[in-house]
Amino acid sequence: MFKQELDFLGKRKFTMILSAILLIVSIASLAINGLKLGIDFTGGTLVEVGYPQAADLSILRETLEKTGFDDATVQNFGTAKDVLIRLKPKEGMSNVELSTQVLEAVNKDKVEKALVRRVEFVGPQVGDELAEDGGLALLYSLFGILIYVAWRFEYKFALGSVAALLHDVLITLGFFSLLQLEFDLTVLAAILAVIGYSLNDTIVVYDRIRENFRNLRKDSSEEIMNISLNQTLSRTLMTSVTTALVLIALAILGGEIIHNFAIALLVGVGIGTYSSIFIASPVVLSLGISKEDLMVPVAEGADIDDMP
Repeated sequence: MFKQELDFLGKRKFTMILSAILLIVSIASLAINGLKLGIDFTGGTLVEVGYPQAADLSILRETLEKTGFDDATVQNFGTAKDVLIRLKPKEGMSNVELSTQVLEAVNKDKVEKALVRRVEFVGPQVGDELAEDGGLALLYSLFGILIYVAWRFEYKFALGSVAALLHDVLITLGFFSLLQLEFDLTVLAAILAVIGYSLNDTIVVYDRIRENFRNLRKDSSEEIMNISLNQTLSRTLMTSVTTALVLIALAILGGEIIHNFAIALLVGVGIGTYSSIFIASPVVLSLGISKEDLMVPVAEGADIDDMP
């Protein structure tokens, strides 16, 4: 018998209520506020300009707001001298006219003029296709995980892992919806990365649960799961903390381009660590997992084959 340091499954009612509240808030925010989609999905114009010296982004934002581009997103691109301006579509204005007005606005009353490096246009149709493809990518990944975990472990574990992943994805999306952070392709990539990270964490726990189910014959299912969670806790926390430190550095020092990407991963890693402990295993336990489900099947006639 192993000494249990923490009774994780004993607190499952409280954690399930907490998760239910977070999910309700996330779904409500997604239904009411929706996501603040970037121009990758909505369509729009990208204008990259270069300055002889480092550009003051706060002054650029104020200038564009006064000119009528209050929805423009301004950020450094590569160096402090390069600036990327993202603009949403404007009715009755062509791509060339839009970029010309932006260049006139940022150069108005300026001694050091900015030079246009590139202008790119993303149409609404392309944006719709990207949104549809992104949603399908999430569904396909979850379906593939369901099949993989069911094949490697048992269907109850597959349902538990998918429930944990849906939990992580919805809460991360809800976080972006609640704070109205811009959701673009980099954030979608972060969501897919969160699925992989959370699944890896869950698989490690499930692997130890399966091993202990076969070795600890006298303990109940809840006790075996608690033992397994305690045994993998240090590994789970060390992995999460070291990953979080890197993501915090990226969010603070990485610049505007990857800021939301790092935030999405940071939130996802935190929620994924929580769900691998407090969601994935309790769901499997509630589905009635037992030692018989994980016993290695004995081939018929194996005892006869072993006879001399």
